[in-house]
Amino acid sequence: MRMSKAFLALLFVFSSLIPIAHATDIPTTFSFQGSGYGHGVGLSQMGARSMALAGQSFEQIIKYFYKDVEIEQKDDSKILRVNIGHLLSSAKISSTVKGSQLQIIQGDMGSESVIPVFSMADSISFSIIGSTVSPRITLGKTTQVLPRSRVFTVRWAGTRYLEGPDTLVSVSHSGVTQKLRYGQIQVKAIKSPSGYRIAMTNSVRLADEYLWGISEMPSFWPVAALEAQAIASRTYALSKAGIYRSACDCDLYGTISDQTFLGYAKEIEKKYGVIWKEIVTRTAGLTITQLGLPITAYFSSSSGGKTELAINAWGSSKAYTQIVDDPGSLDLILNPRFVTWNREVPQSIIAAAFLLPDVVSLEILGVNESGTVASIQATSSTGVQVALRGETFRSRTKIPSAWFSLVSVQN
Repeated sequence: MRMSKAFLALLFVFSSLIPIAHATDIPTTFSFQGSGYGHGVGLSQMGARSMALAGQSFEQIIKYFYKDVEIEQKDDSKILRVNIGHLLSSAKISSTVKGSQLQIIQGDMGSESVIPVFSMADSISFSIIGSTVSPRITLGKTTQVLPRSRVFTVRWAGTRYLEGPDTLVSVSHSGVTQKLRYGQIQVKAIKSPSGYRIAMTNSVRLADEYLWGISEMPSFWPVAALEAQAIASRTYALSKAGIYRSACDCDLYGTISDQTFLGYAKEIEKKYGVIWKEIVTRTAGLTITQLGLPITAYFSSSSGGKTELAINAWGSSKAYTQIVDDPGSLDLILNPRFVTWNREVPQSIIAAAFLLPDVVSLEILGVNESGTVASIQATSSTGVQVALRGETFRSRTKIPSAWFSLVSVQN
């Protein structure tokens, strides 16, 4: 029997609407094997450690990992606004020194002449209400709710902002507590995609108050590696100083998004904290420059044997990044966890990385000179294909690095 053209056309349209998922197994997990930890651009911390152990100086380390740079003295006395709490619904600041009190001011830093001091307190709790911050102060057994505002500043004794005996404060949010000694704290309501949230920032001097609290390398590592790290951290901060980001009310995040700012806890690490503080102080002002300007001194834990270019990692060229051999990252004694690694990533995370409803297969489309994945492509059960840069894929899936290969899928 011959079918009419109209019926055949209708049959084609109907069949094209049927998903092909029934004929395709959707994996529950994807397995990867790789090497290194981090983006691999700039200074390799494991490489710096290896070079320091071999007797090389901080200058040799820096000029090995960064291309065509100088190390110069720069003014690092700037005040940085460091984000210590991002997109919070609540937070608490309390004094850790008995008898010492906190001062809360309505308004932001720099406008002290026109804003009133509300109170002294043992602790101050903050919550977000609408588009404002609501503070609740506690002094002994007395609690008082203060009028709401978009922004508050908190100060404590022993800083350049408030006279009195040296005081430490504890900042608690999201189940984490951080000890701070320097500067002052701003608490501000900022607009986010999910509504208004609290941003907390610690305003500290870059040269010492900030750098003393940077925790990017164990303080018991060789001195030359620590010196290279201190100079790289200063340089990175200088490259960001004064470039205000409204999303975090800050110059820099106090996390791995920029640099890990541990605060006073880094300075008082048992036995070794004093070493880091002394190295920061001894290298004061030393900055990595190109054409007289501080570079964005990227660094990461380790590589897959060669460092990476900024353009390969993020698509933007930086003249001071280069691909160099990094044998220290492949030293099993120095880097036992990341010379090789294996990870299983669930379907939900892989699909979310590519913004697809599901992923049935992955294909590495190319590899960079450094050995990182240049591009990886996902195919959905409906045949849609999306490609990502290898570093973007690493970041979204939280695998250790872009030096990886596909091992298997599990249904």
